[in-house]
Amino acid sequence: MMNSELPEDSPRRRLRERLEGIQVRTDKASSWRETAEPLKPLINREGYVPVSARLSGEDLEFLSDAREELLVFTELGIRLLDLHQPRDAGGITSDAAHPILRCRSCMWRWPCPSFRAMTEAFLSPDETGPPSVPGEEPSGL
Repeated sequence: MMNSELPEDSPRRRLRERLEGIQVRTDKASSWRETAEPLKPLINREGYVPVSARLSGEDLEFLSDAREELLVFTELGIRLLDLHQPRDAGGITSDAAHPILRCRSCMWRWPCPSFRAMTEAFLSPDETGPPSVPGEEPSGL
């Protein structure tokens, strides 16, 4: 019988914690939209607002939308993480303690390329820990 509910492995847990942490901090942050708007007329001929931070017009555009865009981006990351998770492939194995795992969404062998890409993008190498598949070498994660 195939077990589709597996305990969450530590790289998935760390990735989820990282994304949710970004989401919580972003949600608590103030939007720069209203703050950036009055600074736009102060942009000088060199393209900067004459304050010690040297904000360019592009900086103000970025800051005015960053909070909302980051909230959308982290939500996407969490939704992708929910889609790409391991499941027991149900095959015959000589090591019952370490069943062959496949991604629940794309059916690639676990960890799937989508999960690996997310891990590489959001976690530093020291946060990824050991490989998720017993005996498999880390792939630059």
